[in-house]
Amino acid sequence: MSGTSKKNVLAYIVVAAIFAGAGIYMASQRHAKTPEAAPTAALSAAVQSLYGQQMKDVGGASQSLAQWKGKALIVNFWAPWCGPCVREMPELSALQKEIAAKNVQVIGIGIDSPSNIAEFAAKMQITYPIYVAGMGGTDLSRAFGNEKGGLPYTVLIGADGQIRKTYLGGLKFEQLRADLATL
Repeated sequence: MSGTSKKNVLAYIVVAAIFAGAGIYMASQRHAKTPEAAPTAALSAAVQSLYGQQMKDVGGASQSLAQWKGKALIVNFWAPWCGPCVREMPELSALQKEIAAKNVQVIGIGIDSPSNIAEFAAKMQITYPIYVAGMGGTDLSRAFGNEKGGLPYTVLIGADGQIRKTYLGGLKFEQLRADLATL
């Protein structure tokens, strides 16, 4: 290799290193400027979207979910065909009775047809409000961070409208009660 070729190769290496360094710097600055508030802002938008929803209850009457503003909420996304959902519903009903006087409300958002949800709710004698979201409930749960759309998915929202915690899968009620105590 001649001296000129070596200089060219060395020049290419230096230029490549400069561009690589610039790329790494730009990427780190972009990530540094992405505030942690971005996920929080998205979750806050999810709460506002929830409050903006009109859903039918199991009796078929349209209900505004804005009625729950100012209350701490346990929002449980579920479906009648979901085994873990079905297993936790009696305990959610019992919990609702326990926390009703504490300005905390459990609501269920069912992901299925209105008839399936109404039939199931009547059979289970659920003591908290159940709303019919159909398959649109999956999109709403994703807005709360449920990326894979798994069920059950539960969201704990403070009376201030801030998401305090999310739970994917069957609830561990001792953990939920501990989280409720921090509200």
